[in-house]
Amino acid sequence: MTTSTRGADKVPAVLVLEDGRIFRGRAYGAVGETFGEAVFSTGMTGYQETLTDPSYHRQVVVMTAPHVGNTGVNDEDAESKRIWVSGYVVRDPARVPSNWRSRRTLDEELAAQGVVGISGVDTRALTRHLRERGAMRVGIFSGNALPDEGTMLAEVRQAPEMQGADLSAEVATKEAYVVPAQGEKKFTVAAVDLGIKGMTPYRMAERGIEVHVLPATATVDDVYAVNPDGVFFSNGPGDPATADHAVSVMRGVLERGTPLFGICFGNQILGRALGFGTYKLKYGHRGINQPVQDRTTGKVEVTAHNHGFAVDAPLDKVSDTPFGRAEVSHVCLNDNVVEGLQLLDKPAFSVQYHPEAAAGPHDAAYLFDRFVSLMEGQRA
Repeated sequence: MTTSTRGADKVPAVLVLEDGRIFRGRAYGAVGETFGEAVFSTGMTGYQETLTDPSYHRQVVVMTAPHVGNTGVNDEDAESKRIWVSGYVVRDPARVPSNWRSRRTLDEELAAQGVVGISGVDTRALTRHLRERGAMRVGIFSGNALPDEGTMLAEVRQAPEMQGADLSAEVATKEAYVVPAQGEKKFTVAAVDLGIKGMTPYRMAERGIEVHVLPATATVDDVYAVNPDGVFFSNGPGDPATADHAVSVMRGVLERGTPLFGICFGNQILGRALGFGTYKLKYGHRGINQPVQDRTTGKVEVTAHNHGFAVDAPLDKVSDTPFGRAEVSHVCLNDNVVEGLQLLDKPAFSVQYHPEAAAGPHDAAYLFDRFVSLMEGQRA
């Protein structure tokens, strides 16, 4: 990625998809070039949380909401220490943000962090194209001396694909750290960081959990060195088929019977640990308005998603696994994609979406309480 930031809003920009489709607009954020996987997010709010979600590493995010940047950027809502998207695509950026917490414009924040974006694009047409053709590699090029279309397309097609990408270690913490419990400490949880969002350990801390966040390279011995009452596997970027180390660690946790909870990438890791396969979705689920049914209660939740891969597990039966019986606990009502797994003979479960609700609805907050109940039951 190469970038500069001066007068970006008046600079021409071009978006080139790997199938040759081209969209023209204006630079937004930094000026330069960037590459990644083109995906779309259907959330009407929460753009700051989206940008700072490590699961978006090496992705160029297309916002389907036409107006972006209306509330500016504040110092409270970031989910990590930096923006992780490799590019950003919007239709109508806000001219002047309006919110009492705003400290700077979204354009300024993108430029300051060197994130190349494009505005003035027909994001509805681009989203329809990705729905029909599937997520694909993309490049954004901006500046007064743009390459010719053939050169830009060739560069896009040389960019690495998401399938087969092992990315968790690139976004995870390098050193372990602790998020203390709020109020009385009730439990200790070892959280394996595969791309964790800041709100996730906070939601556990609210419930009296002291969270030890460990690097993606943590071993089973590292996990149990903190004497955990439960183990958590986080969200994260990349292809779960490459995550052999995380799968091995999870199997070690399952063998010991410690209460286990996984979200997003953690759900895919549990699927692999149980012997199920994973596969790449055509265009994935991204946004804060995805309907999911909890099959254990029949309740339908509106949930926050960010995933391009899914678990291949049977929806209509209980499966025998090396760790006992397992079943699909949650399913997406749009397309019947597996959205959750649970073991029937051990205290372990996972969901494919984001119950921490940052950004997003709070329908799934009960899952953290379910994790607490597993630890209470194990202690009893």
